[in-house]
Amino acid sequence: MNIILVSKGYGKSRMLSINVPIALGLSLLLATFILGSAWLGYSFAGQQRLSEHEGLSSPVVGQWQLRLQTQRDDLESVRQRTLQQVDALTLRLGEMQGRLLRLDALGQRFVESGLVGSEEFNFDQPAAVGGPEDSLDGESFSAPELSMMIGRLDARIADREQQLRLLDSLMSRKRIEDERFVAGRPITWGWLSSRYGYRSDPFTGRRTWHDGVDLAGKDGSDIIAVAAGVVTYSDDRHGYGNLVEIDHGDGLVTRYAHAKELKVDVGDVVQKGQVVALMGSTGRSTGPHVHFEVLRNGKSQNPEDYIQRASR
Repeated sequence: MNIILVSKGYGKSRMLSINVPIALGLSLLLATFILGSAWLGYSFAGQQRLSEHEGLSSPVVGQWQLRLQTQRDDLESVRQRTLQQVDALTLRLGEMQGRLLRLDALGQRFVESGLVGSEEFNFDQPAAVGGPEDSLDGESFSAPELSMMIGRLDARIADREQQLRLLDSLMSRKRIEDERFVAGRPITWGWLSSRYGYRSDPFTGRRTWHDGVDLAGKDGSDIIAVAAGVVTYSDDRHGYGNLVEIDHGDGLVTRYAHAKELKVDVGDVVQKGQVVALMGSTGRSTGPHVHFEVLRNGKSQNPEDYIQRASR
């Protein structure tokens, strides 16, 4: 490479010869110097502008960060309140479900007792509902609306519970009264062999008073209670032989005498139709039969009146 140098003063020129590798090296070094200087200047200017920008905007950024944190706290508070409301509604729904199960059980008891028809009320299946579909899209209930609906349903369930409890109480009382109602014969099979009132004594032939009725039957056959009650006597008694005495309340007592075997003890609670003894001929008796007495407030009553009640 030849470099020609021209001088204005002297009007002369000089030639300087440089080989190619040296020329290229000098060119690259010069270019590197120029580019490095430019990059350092640009970086310094950018950092200066960034520092100025950060210094100016740091309060604004802090305000936005504080506002965002406040919104996050508000959102978390709303989420917690919503979860609490859902938990409260879930708890109320669980309580109502338990009450509905009790109502279903009580209704099933009414069905089994025959108070209501099973074909009319089937408590094993949900109630049948329906209707035409609305052309408009339905909207979901809000939490306050749902809470009000649950409150109204809770009040209706409480009202139905009170009514069903009253009905159950009346039904139970009626069932108890039916159990305590003295009616029917104290035997499952047999016939009337001696009536209530004056009669000819089977041992002396004299005219004597008979406090009950005699019902003859097969030796060892069942003697049953004509009403529910509590056994107050179960033992041998003079003239009666083996005797069972049952108190039915309200001053009403029944006696079953001349039994071959006693099936109950004093203090036992017996149900209507329960076997209390086996027919025999113990005591003052001429053969297998049961001497049946009815007493009200200690005074004998005609047992035939109570036997005939069963057919009314």
